[in-house]
Amino acid sequence: MARKLKTYETSLGFFDLAIAAPSMKAALEAWGADSNLFHQGAANQSEDPDVVAATRAKPGVVLKRPVGSNGPFKEHAELPRDLGDGGAKKAARKVASGSPQKHAKKTVDEAADRKASLAFEKERERRERERAKEEAAQQKERERRQEAVDRAQAALDTARRKHDGDAADMQAKLEALEERSRTEEARWEKERAKLEALLRRARG
Repeated sequence: MARKLKTYETSLGFFDLAIAAPSMKAALEAWGADSNLFHQGAANQSEDPDVVAATRAKPGVVLKRPVGSNGPFKEHAELPRDLGDGGAKKAARKVASGSPQKHAKKTVDEAADRKASLAFEKERERRERERAKEEAAQQKERERRQEAVDRAQAALDTARRKHDGDAADMQAKLEALEERSRTEEARWEKERAKLEALLRRARG
C-alpha cells in the first residue's frame, strides 16, 4: 500500500523549503541536508492548508519561497529582497517554535494518496538520475584532470632526466678539460724551464 505523503518545512540559506514526502528521512534527502534538521528543531511537519496544497500538487519536488516571507511556495523562487538578520531570525524562530498551525482538511482519499506517492517516487527517481549524471560528469572531469596531470608529470620527468643526463655529460667533459688543462700546464712548465735554461747558456 502506498505511504501517505506529509508536508515538511525548513529554512536553508536564503529560502524556506517545503516538500510532500512519505517521511522525514525522505524530506531530508530531498533537501540535501547533511544533518537531522527535525531533531535540531529547524524543520517540522506542516499542516498549513496552502503549503499542503502546494506541495501535494508537486509531490517530491522541493518548493521554495524567500526566507522569512509568507508568500506561496514555488518550484523556482526569487532571492529575498531583505537579506538582513531580522528576516532570517524571524524565519528561524517560526520554524523552531513548533507553534500549532491550521490543520488541513483531511479530504484526500486513498487513490489520491497512491497517485501522490507514485508522483513522489517518480520525482525521487528523477533526482537520483540527475545526481548520478552529475556524479558521472564530475568523475569524468576528475579523470580528465588526472590524465592531464599524469601527462604533465611524465613530460616533467622526461625533461628532468634529459637535463640530468646533459648536465652529467657536460660535467664529465668539463672535468676532462680541466685535467687536460692541468696536464698541459705541467708540460709547459717543464718545456719553459728547459728552453729558458738553453737561452741562459746561449747568452753566456
